[in-house]
Amino acid sequence: MAKRDDPETIGRRVQRLRRERGLTQRQLAEPAYTPAYVSTLEAGRVRPSDEALRHIAERLGVTYEELATGRPARLATDLRLRLTEAQRTLATGEAKEAAEQYARLLAEAEKHELTDLQAEALLGLGECALETGELESGRRFFERSEQVLAEAPLPARVRALRGRAVAHYLAGELRYAVYLFESTLDELNRSGLHDPDALLLLYASVIGPYMDMGAHARAAQAAEFALALAPQAGDPALVARMHRSVARTLLAEGRIAEADASLAKASELYRQLRLRTELANCHWMRGYVCAQNGELERAEEELRIAQSMLSAKRAALYTSQVAVELADVLHRRGKSEEAAELLRKVLGDLSSERGAVHAAAAHRLLGIIAEDARDTEAAEEHYVRALSLLERAGAAGDLADLCRLLGDLLRRTGRVEAALDAYRTGLGHRTAPGTTTLGPAPAQPPL
Repeated sequence: MAKRDDPETIGRRVQRLRRERGLTQRQLAEPAYTPAYVSTLEAGRVRPSDEALRHIAERLGVTYEELATGRPARLATDLRLRLTEAQRTLATGEAKEAAEQYARLLAEAEKHELTDLQAEALLGLGECALETGELESGRRFFERSEQVLAEAPLPARVRALRGRAVAHYLAGELRYAVYLFESTLDELNRSGLHDPDALLLLYASVIGPYMDMGAHARAAQAAEFALALAPQAGDPALVARMHRSVARTLLAEGRIAEADASLAKASELYRQLRLRTELANCHWMRGYVCAQNGELERAEEELRIAQSMLSAKRAALYTSQVAVELADVLHRRGKSEEAAELLRKVLGDLSSERGAVHAAAAHRLLGIIAEDARDTEAAEEHYVRALSLLERAGAAGDLADLCRLLGDLLRRTGRVEAALDAYRTGLGHRTAPGTTTLGPAPAQPPL
């Protein structure tokens, strides 16, 4: 039951409603109470019982909840309907329009102290900000959602924690994102809080940061746990996201057909749910699978579909990230000029604080294109920029390959000592992927 207001507030409300209806204190009180009792109640000197409030609410023609809390009848239900509408807008429409809906919902929820709805509205605003690439703003919304749910059990706070971790991940803060994911998983598993949806969301979400850090063994283990948890999960969108994430680990293990099958399951679920951004991400991932498998024409087609879908939704950061992968495919298809033009266009939207791993990939590819054109100076400049971005992000998965490219370039231009330094740096990242930046693995779920 909703928390009641204090006696003085209730007293003033009773008096206002009584006068609006033209009733005397006697008419309001009879037959169960006295006019003196109503007078005392209106003055805020007595805490009315539930029974007394129900009697007075009936005489005034309002609901018990409206009299006790000041909230209009069916307010919570109406706001829930508006929440569903905002969620649908974000899934199938535009993030900016959804953000406006969530903001109006948040104002109403705050006004009436409906904490659950406040938390949901803040989560929605955070997701909208991630979609439009406003990472700092998104992180703050997720933090506020966590604060609203501070007294709630950990599983209730997992979506806000996951949102915050993803904001840090997209900003290039891989180590901290992994720390947030792992510490939350550890707490859930050690304390026996076996919530399949919460665990599945975290395991599916940590795969990306693990892969970028070169921690492939941990990514594979997270995928294994996610697949084991999926049959117990109640949210089909969550299961679809899991299939999309798991495809990355299958690819890393060379299991192309299984990765494609995983993406097919995710795509079908997203189509059924009409989740446009997630479906675009599936085309994106399928393009990546095709590129890895050497099917470049099909890869280009899938990535262009993803880019078009994300661009239509004004998902700026994700659109830029897809463009980098599309440029790689174009370069491999011999369309290097088109690839370079695309990369230069999107680099303005990517930086060390916003899509660091993809910004590094853009510089790496521009370096390769410059090398092909025999412009060693420009190539070196791009490789060094990419190296700086990856080192800051802790993306060991790509650092070793980049060090090899830079080393080869330095060796060809006669700088042998500098080349050896670059190779040594690369070998340092190759030795034990992930172990230099990650502590002990989190406790395992009770499967």
